[in-house]
Amino acid sequence: RLKQVPDDKFTTDWQEVVNNPNVAMVVELIGGTTTAFDIVAAALRAGKPVVTGNKALLAERGQELFALSSEFSTPIYFEAAVAGGIPIIKTVQDSFVGNRILSMIGIINGTSNYILERMTEAGLGYEEALGEAQQLGYAEADPTLDVNGWDAAHKAILLATLAYGFTIDSKKIYVRGIEMVRGIDIDFAKSLGFVIKLLCVVREHPDGTIEIRTQPSFIPKNHVLSSVNGVFNAVAVRGDAAGDSLFYGRGAGKDPTASSVVADIVEAALGLGHDGSHRGFLPYKEDGKVMAIEDTETPYYVRFDVNDEPGVVAKIADLLADAGIGISGTHSPVHPDEPDAAFVDMVFQLHTCRFGLLKETLKKVEALDCVNSRPVVFRIENLS
Repeated sequence: RLKQVPDDKFTTDWQEVVNNPNVAMVVELIGGTTTAFDIVAAALRAGKPVVTGNKALLAERGQELFALSSEFSTPIYFEAAVAGGIPIIKTVQDSFVGNRILSMIGIINGTSNYILERMTEAGLGYEEALGEAQQLGYAEADPTLDVNGWDAAHKAILLATLAYGFTIDSKKIYVRGIEMVRGIDIDFAKSLGFVIKLLCVVREHPDGTIEIRTQPSFIPKNHVLSSVNGVFNAVAVRGDAAGDSLFYGRGAGKDPTASSVVADIVEAALGLGHDGSHRGFLPYKEDGKVMAIEDTETPYYVRFDVNDEPGVVAKIADLLADAGIGISGTHSPVHPDEPDAAFVDMVFQLHTCRFGLLKETLKKVEALDCVNSRPVVFRIENLS
């Protein structure tokens, strides 16, 4: 049974904790990147190991904190920062130390995954599915970081940092969320044998550049990641020696997160007084380079909101053809409740091309009088 903690053990002043000579380590779980940074930095300067689950802090200001960790020979433990109760951080740090990691592809935000599942399986609209997630406690009152992709992107940045040995500027990372996903997109994905997931892709290319991006994507129904539902997370890791491995489990919630925090506390306690116990991140590559998002390539699904008038398909197709972008299919679904609508959704499936070329071409398409808003783009991933 847990004993009642005396009131004099509590304080609202974090400096009392960090400066207390009887405190051997500091656990930071407040979130954010301001006060949390001050707490962690002060603890490291005081030579006290830190346990944190703060992915935003490490993704945004990790370079500063890891430098302090190295300078003061004081470790940072952060298993809870990525994928809840899944021990993916220790796996990358330890189990794959003999591998060159070729890719890490994952679903690492449970809130978005739950919303997309409910839209897919129950036919809910985005707002309705989000409201349900909030009622069940899967989404915060302010779910912005979950649905706009940045919660997942922060985790992907941490994984890439560990795998490839250099600090990564979050400003160079391409991130899109699930706010623009509609029922038509989900239905179209189903008809093609895909499901839509908020996917994080981290991949090393032959030239040594690292591709890092987060966005809702079409993934094949026969791929193992397509069956990751609800608030569960999964990360598929490919190593040059180990081959393919999958790590799956609860990615959100107090219990999975607490499991990782407690594991880090135990490991930190075992390492107290041992200089060789450093488990933070020490950069070992100075010339790492993130691939420009414009240079990445996949096939695409693009949805246009257009006027229902003759020649629309031809106008869009001509611009795509002029850019050398191949079209594998077009579709204009009729909504049964609005058969005579003046505006319709037009869907194009496009062959593989550079994303930069697609962006340039879509700007020209968007300028057409018959196109009413910015086109919505989803990548089609083969995940082979």
